[in-house]
Amino acid sequence: MTTGVIGGQPLQPRASGAPLSAQHHAPLGPHGDVDNRTRSSVITARAAASFEPLGRSVATARSFVRDTLHGWGFADVVDDAVVLTSELVTNAVVHAGTAAEVVCLRSDHGVRIEVSDRYPEREVPVQSAPVTMGSPDQEGGRGLQLCAALAGRWGVEYTPTHKTVWFQLDLPERPVGTRSAGPVLPTELLPATEGRVRVAVVQVDRNGTVTAWNEDAEALFGYAADQVVGKPLTDLAAWPHTPGTGTGIAEALQLSRWEGSYGIRGVHGRVIPVYGSHLRVRDTSGEPSTVCLLVRDHERAVLQTPLRATGDTGTSSDSATADPFEVFIGSPAPDDLDTLLQRTVERARDMLDGDAAFLLLATDDETELEVRATTGLPSARQRFARVPVEAGPGRYGSARMPAVHDDLTAVPGAVPLLRGTGMRSLVTVPLKVEGRLTGSLGVAAEAPGRYSNEEALRLQFAADRIALAVESARLGELERLRRGSLSFLVEASDLLAGTLDRDQTLALMAQMTVPTLATWCAVYTIADQASEPFLSYVLHEDEELIDSIKSLLSKIPPPDPVPTPGARVWTAPGEAAHQAALRSSMRSLGLGDSHDQVGTSIGPTLATAAAVGGETVVLPLVARNRVIGMLTLGKPTDEHFRQEILELAEDLSRRAALALDNARLYSERTAISQSLQRSLLPPGLPQIDGVEVDVIYRAAGEGNEVGGDFYDLFPIRDGAYGFAIGDVCGTGPEAAAVTGLARHALRLLAREGYDGPSVLQRLNSAILDEGARSRFLTLLYGELRPQENGSAELKVVCAGHPLPLRLRQDGTVEPAAEPQPLLGVIEDLELYEQTVVLDPGDVLLCVTDGVTERREGTRMLGDDGLADVLTTCTGLTAGAVAARIMRAVERFAQDAPSDDMAILAMRVPEN
Repeated sequence: MTTGVIGGQPLQPRASGAPLSAQHHAPLGPHGDVDNRTRSSVITARAAASFEPLGRSVATARSFVRDTLHGWGFADVVDDAVVLTSELVTNAVVHAGTAAEVVCLRSDHGVRIEVSDRYPEREVPVQSAPVTMGSPDQEGGRGLQLCAALAGRWGVEYTPTHKTVWFQLDLPERPVGTRSAGPVLPTELLPATEGRVRVAVVQVDRNGTVTAWNEDAEALFGYAADQVVGKPLTDLAAWPHTPGTGTGIAEALQLSRWEGSYGIRGVHGRVIPVYGSHLRVRDTSGEPSTVCLLVRDHERAVLQTPLRATGDTGTSSDSATADPFEVFIGSPAPDDLDTLLQRTVERARDMLDGDAAFLLLATDDETELEVRATTGLPSARQRFARVPVEAGPGRYGSARMPAVHDDLTAVPGAVPLLRGTGMRSLVTVPLKVEGRLTGSLGVAAEAPGRYSNEEALRLQFAADRIALAVESARLGELERLRRGSLSFLVEASDLLAGTLDRDQTLALMAQMTVPTLATWCAVYTIADQASEPFLSYVLHEDEELIDSIKSLLSKIPPPDPVPTPGARVWTAPGEAAHQAALRSSMRSLGLGDSHDQVGTSIGPTLATAAAVGGETVVLPLVARNRVIGMLTLGKPTDEHFRQEILELAEDLSRRAALALDNARLYSERTAISQSLQRSLLPPGLPQIDGVEVDVIYRAAGEGNEVGGDFYDLFPIRDGAYGFAIGDVCGTGPEAAAVTGLARHALRLLAREGYDGPSVLQRLNSAILDEGARSRFLTLLYGELRPQENGSAELKVVCAGHPLPLRLRQDGTVEPAAEPQPLLGVIEDLELYEQTVVLDPGDVLLCVTDGVTERREGTRMLGDDGLADVLTTCTGLTAGAVAARIMRAVERFAQDAPSDDMAILAMRVPEN
């Protein structure tokens, strides 16, 4: 960053890691010296604008500053401010080539103007002696010299991205009733005027057409009377709106009395700033007419009415220097929005001696106003109710203009907010910040004709004092709400993404909504496009009311599944609840139909009507371009939703819809998968006379019923039974496909009369025929024949599978077969079968490698560990043997099994 020099003192760049505030330099006085005086200045208004790096932006910036200061009544310093702004904006947009930001700040003592550019590295050329202005022909560098010459205080501030030059112009201190553009001079040094002070008198009719134009008006503006009589006064007005109040000239002519500044375009084409005092009268024909007294703006003291004090009476003598905001709102000022608004309506009511007051804040799009604070009105009923900004075509129908209603009964429904409250007269004024509508303040009284335009003016002054503070507090609250909303949506997304169960998703939707967003909610689901909405879930913060609300909603038609985004009001629940409660009350008085069963103990009651009697909104649940349901949110009697809450609910509904649809798809696919998997398992174990058989099967993976391991036991012929236990390489659906092939092929080949080796050889060929989808397979296959002597004969073939173990009655364990090649690897297999005889009390245990390869760190259960467990199973039934083996496998390691497991136990009972 290049270091500039101001007043002969270098500006030191900010040290690394220093806070930005360390960049700010002390303001310099008009002679370059540091101004260390402390002067309490309260910012009462602010105006800001940005200008592109174009040459024409300089003229636009001059107009912006001129209009702003004229609107504030600072005509004394307009010329100096315009000159300084022009030079500084030129430096920014022409020489630095960046956008410029101009901020005007009004205080009790004057105005501060800040011009910022985005070129902090650019060296600022200044002169050590401010009185040496340099060559007038030099292209840049005069801005700070002019600041030193014209401004009371000025300075330069740096940030890493901006450079801001600011200057302050103080209003001259003058006796009451006098105006001057410069310092007070001795009488002999005062310049001589060209003539007397002229007061233009203009009279207009009810339509705003000029009907009278006096000589002073001709002298001030250059128009002869015959040139303007019959033309609308608004054609001559250069500034149709008065900054600060938003009242246009056309509207001002309709008021009983009005004062303010605006411009009249003279015959020469230049705008003449004037100060006007308008008084509405009746002409000789009895028609409304307005007399306008106009003087040059710097002579406004001739006409201006002294401002009334709007604060509390009994203030101290130094109240003139107090903050106007605190004078009205009281000290200390509230630090939260709700308290600030509540105190505002109370002070406004007391100031105008009203019976009620209300304050409404505008929504972001300024199309609606939301009730935020009331006094003297049923606040619970009115809170967060919304009314349109433009309620009618005239001035009284818009919240953007001050309005006085003498008698509300003369125009029924003119102010819906006060319907049924007994209020007769009303005055409302807008709250505006930088010309933008931010709210509306109103005071009402029960007697008609209580308020006039004088009270409207007083209330407007109060509104101007608190508008900036209210907007600042509102933005702070909005920022907190948005941060909370973001946190809420992140948590909601995590919760909804953590489940794929439809019922659990519905419950989560409701629990996140109640009571955070609404008092109660209901979720309707739609199975398909041809189905009607179905009431799937209801929740209320009071659990005792859930059943009655569910009963009520089941008796009324569901809301229409409209895919249009956003919340829409649904009045059916409230109307049905009130009707049912009315019938229940009439029945209790013996006035109703005894056969009407709507008001039974579980049905709608008075409590139900109160619970759902407020605002009810419906948000569509749209996922994958289809309405899959509706989320219904409700409030208790006469309560309304805030706009921010509805926006948050809309965001939640989008996330919930996608989660609900994902759960539906997952459920459908899970049902299909489970159905297909169950088809791969034997339908059941046959009963074999003389032999006990039991099986335990566990598939690895969540939601899997069949994996790479399988078993089967089926009758063949002549009292013989085939049994098999196998393991396909891998797990999951691919392994399950080979499992289905192997199990069905075994049954088919065995029942065709093939012996064990022939069955496995043909199965091997079938697996190899699968090509790239084939997987190798270990298989233990055998044929079981119970014998008449109580034993059982088995012929087994062990193709690459863990060997079966035989447990004798004396507790010895030995392998019951020899290992042979596995299936699915080589084409020509030479297999043979072995015969095993199980004596009474013997057990044959067959397992897959998921049992023997169970691991805990570097330890593995293995064949020896399995044999050790089996030795403890002497005398147990087949089911008990299988269960003990499974418990031993599960306890061997803490982690859940990662491989499929199958255990087949066969035992010949003792005689």
